Formats: sequence, structure tokens, C-alpha cells
Amino acid sequence: MGCFSCINPRTKDGSRVEIDSSVRFESRNSVNSSGSKGKEDQVISESCSKGGVAARSFTFRELATATRGFKEVNLLGEGGFGRVYKGRLESGQIVAVKQLNRDGLQGFQEFIVEVLMLSLLHHANLVTLIGYCTDGDQRLLVYEYMPMGSLEGHLFDLNSDKKPLSWNTRIKIAVAAARGLEYLHCKANPPVIYRDLKSANILLDNDFNPKLSDFGLAKLGPVGDNTHVSTRVMGTYGYCAPEYAMSGKLTLKSDIYSFGVVMLELITGRRVIDSKRKPGEQNLVVWSRPLLKDRRKFVQLVDPLLEGHFPLRCLQHAVAITAMCLQEQPSFRPLISDIVVALEYLVSQSYLQELRHVKILGSSQLSPSQHNEDINAQESGIP
Repeated sequence: MGCFSCINPRTKDGSRVEIDSSVRFESRNSVNSSGSKGKEDQVISESCSKGGVAARSFTFRELATATRGFKEVNLLGEGGFGRVYKGRLESGQIVAVKQLNRDGLQGFQEFIVEVLMLSLLHHANLVTLIGYCTDGDQRLLVYEYMPMGSLEGHLFDLNSDKKPLSWNTRIKIAVAAARGLEYLHCKANPPVIYRDLKSANILLDNDFNPKLSDFGLAKLGPVGDNTHVSTRVMGTYGYCAPEYAMSGKLTLKSDIYSFGVVMLELITGRRVIDSKRKPGEQNLVVWSRPLLKDRRKFVQLVDPLLEGHFPLRCLQHAVAITAMCLQEQPSFRPLISDIVVALEYLVSQSYLQELRHVKILGSSQLSPSQHNEDINAQESGIP
């Protein structure tokens, strides 16, 4: 598990999705600041037809009816794009309706990018776009409804009626999210850089199967001899790779860093930035680095809500994967296809050892010798 480079990232067969970069470039330049509906519809319909799948065009009246006039009782959440509401279409299908905030951080360009991306890219771990609305100055997106909300909502500030995620569920979410990212990096042509991977954008169904959402910031990756894409820095503070935040040079390895941050959140149950914590612990990556490097202390990373119910050997592997994703030098970070292989191994191990967890009475109470004894016990199959 210490070396990813020896695994062939192309061993899994699969068709590639061709993305017409010229259409996407046109979409950037064909929409003025007022968001011309005619040009938007033309760009969207042309791109969807090339992709073979057409997202449905809704009227604003249809979506207002579906959400009962965008009532607060139907509000699911709010982000940079705008508000998201639960709705029911005339067909009876339950959907999530995202309404663009015209004064928000994301604008019409991001709206078109998301429609085009999700019209062309289809995978079990990407959220499904059902349709869109461009009536007048209204801009709305209609997605499949994910009943369990975001991963963020199951990791932080839990209510008394919400159970913390088990170790097995956390690893299950990690590997499936990695598969979604692998599809973007390895199956799309040219590859797609997600650029906004975070726990708030990982949505869950009733069985906690995750899907990546919110593709308004996605970019087509470098092709040919190009090593990176130069762009203005966008994303969420704490998740952005350091080289991207400093230089605006975006690569596939920028997504790998963000994935490492999400892995860290899954392991620790801590927010990436938490001003409520004491100084030195407010930035999750900064706080965790010494623990990621110390084999005697990495158990101190674990979410206390797990109450010691996790396989220690699998935790060690998960920490190693996370540490490699968070390497400051992008060339040292693994490929997403290799991460998928590594996490699939952890899924098999975590379920096999579900009832043979190590009870951690308190990470500070574990001496190095006790820690090594616990690892050896797990490796030899001692319960």
C-alpha cells in the first residue's frame, strides 16, 4: 500500500466519453452578463444533442408548482449558487431544484458549465441532471433527489437523533466517491477536473451510496504536451491544493489533494476549517500533518464518535492513502485509479473485520508497544 506507481491505472476497461471542448469554449463567450436566454438554450441544446442525451427544459411555472412556490418548508440547503428546494414534478418524481442567486458567487457561466457537464457525463457516482430552466432571468437546475443529504451533514454537528457514520460506511463512501472522480479523470476525453470536491458536494441516497454534485466550477483538463490549465483560483478554502491556490495552475492532482482532505474529514469527523477549536487545531490539514507522519500517534486522528469501533490495520492503510493525497508536491500524489484500487482493498478488509475491531480506550493511553501489539493481533487474526 506504500507505492501506487506500480499499479497500472489503465487495467480497467471502459469506454471514454468524448467532450467537445469547442462547444464549451463557445458557451463561455456566447452569454453576456444578462444571461441571454436564446443563446443559452442554443448552446445547451447543441451540446446535449452531441452528447446524445438531452436534459429537459422546464418552465419557471412548472418548477414553482413543483416546489409549492419555493416555500421555506421545502428548502434543502443553500450554497454559492443559490438555494436548493425539494420538489415533486407532475409525474410524481421527487427532485431537487437549485435556483441561481443572481447576486451570488456563481453566475451564468457556471450554470451553463454544469448543464453541459452533467448532460454529457453519466456515472453511478455522479448526480443525475434531470433538466434546467432559463425563463426570463430565472436560472434553475433540476436534479435527482438524494434523500440523505450531504456527507457534511452526517459528519459534523450531529443532532441527537442522527447516528454517526460507522467505519464501514465511511470507507464505502470514500471508494464510491473516488470512482466518480476516476470517471472524470480517466474516462472523459479530455479529462475533467472537478475543482470543487468537498463533503458538502457529496450527496447520499438511502443506502449511503454517494454521488458527486455541483459541477459549475469543473474545467477541462490539460491535453497533449500541456501540464496544467491556468485559471483563476476558485473553490472552497481548505480544500484547494496549495500549488493551485498560489499560482492558479490547475491539474488532475489538484482534485487528488481535495480528495485527501475529504478522506481526512471521514477519518477524523472534523471540519476542514473550524474556528470553534483552539488555536493550532482550527485548520484540519495543518493539525493532522504531524499525526499522519507518526506511526505511534495516527490513532489520535480517529473520530471519537466511532468509540474505537474500527479495524486498526485498515485505519493505518487509510491514513497512508490520505497522507499521499495531501503531499505538497503534486507529482508525489497518486493517480485516482490507484486510489480506487487501494480503497477497494480497504472495503473488503473493513467488512471482514467488522466484528474484530480494536477498542481504543483513549489514544493518549496507548504506548508504542501496545499499539504494535494491537496491529500484530489484527494481522494474525486474533479477535
